[in-house]
Amino acid sequence: MHTDTERCLRAVQSKDARFDGWFYTAVLTTRIYCRPSCPVVPPKPENMRFYPSAAAAQQAGFRACKRCRPDASPGSPEWNERADLVARAMRLIADGIVDREGVPGLAARLGYSTRQIERQLLAELGAGPLALARAQRAQTARLLVETTALPMAEVAFAAGFASIRTFNETVREVFALSPTELRQRARPGPRAAVPGALALRLPFRQPLNPDNLFGHLAATAVPGVEEWRDGAYRRTLSLPYGHGIVALSPRPDHIDCRLSLTDLRDLAGAIARCRRMLDLDADPEAVDGLLREDPLLAPLVDKAPGRRVPRTVDAEEFAVRAVLGQQVSTAAARTHAGRLVRAHGEPVDDPDGGLSHLFPSAAALAGLDPEQLAMPRTRRATLIGVIAALGSGALQLGIGSDRDAARAQLAALPGIGPWTVECIAMRALGDPDAFTATDLGLRRAAAGLGLPHTPAALVRHSALWRPWRAYAVQYLWATDDHPINHLPINHLPTN
Repeated sequence: MHTDTERCLRAVQSKDARFDGWFYTAVLTTRIYCRPSCPVVPPKPENMRFYPSAAAAQQAGFRACKRCRPDASPGSPEWNERADLVARAMRLIADGIVDREGVPGLAARLGYSTRQIERQLLAELGAGPLALARAQRAQTARLLVETTALPMAEVAFAAGFASIRTFNETVREVFALSPTELRQRARPGPRAAVPGALALRLPFRQPLNPDNLFGHLAATAVPGVEEWRDGAYRRTLSLPYGHGIVALSPRPDHIDCRLSLTDLRDLAGAIARCRRMLDLDADPEAVDGLLREDPLLAPLVDKAPGRRVPRTVDAEEFAVRAVLGQQVSTAAARTHAGRLVRAHGEPVDDPDGGLSHLFPSAAALAGLDPEQLAMPRTRRATLIGVIAALGSGALQLGIGSDRDAARAQLAALPGIGPWTVECIAMRALGDPDAFTATDLGLRRAAAGLGLPHTPAALVRHSALWRPWRAYAVQYLWATDDHPINHLPINHLPTN
């Protein structure tokens, strides 16, 4: 979008928050870059330049605006929607791959050379993988500086910087303030003194309907791993350097995030995973606008706009749970998953609630005895096959995976049918066009609206909803009075 100067100018002049994260506005006279909705008086058009990423603006010598805080804007929806090399790279960078494994590690996961990765990112985003990772480190450092009382040296290493000197230089260059000055300017309030305890605000584009999003997560919560407590969805997180516990509560203009980590180096990755799970970087205006073009679907969209697709923090975990949920009720799927967790999950301590385990990894489930599973023999075989494929690498479901290749790998496994493939594509791979045409609830909702309701006819009609069919599924499912469509009664505070 940053190449469409007229459209960018209109967004800046109208202070349109819908475009925050789509592009960044740099001002030649002040050498500052902002989000489109920055509340200051817009500069003259001839003094504005537009960049596709914060990293590109920083590389061009601009520093972040102290008022609109462009580093804290929602992410670009493109990295969720698209499935090409650049989008896959951006998802991996957000998860911290470059900090942990370097650019060669990023390239290896994507199956391309480092030169190809750098060339494509530079061409589209104006910055290479190192610059993009540096911009993320700066944002993580700011969060830690402003929300904790940690010594600056600990902040530097937790944010991923190799040295305190690099940390100080980067913070000064990006924010035009020293780390100490950043902390002094932060809003007054309690800071977490205990390492790992953080209170954050996760932004999103309006509107956001939390009903099906949090309702689905709460209704399908696996005992010991997830729970709904005091107006928040809570769950354990298995992370590269340790584990964490997160509590997420919907608010009118943000998601309240309470995060406890055993290692603060996992902060950026934990935030990225929570944002993906809640689909916070979606563009609801674009989604709902297209779905409203179908007169049969428009009333559902108008009634409760801004539905998101509930996703997952761990694709491999969801694949296992999808198999456990085949042809059984939500309650039965939770029971099966809870048994696996108690038998094979890693115990964790949760002083604030009822969480007790991490969901077991494929490696932890490798020795699973199928005879101990209280389910039909064919589904036992399917589960064992999925676990083996994940463990061997024959099934790739990481955030940087190729969606088409993953679909083919899933479909090749015995016992994995179209419903399971599309559920995993929708919630684990994040495909916005995934479509569960064979789902009975979806077909029942379609029939009630006068839509075609046989799988083949529904697929043909759904061409009108592309590339947002996964969101159409959420609107159709919401016609049923199922717990997944409603927040629990003690749902949320008003502030």
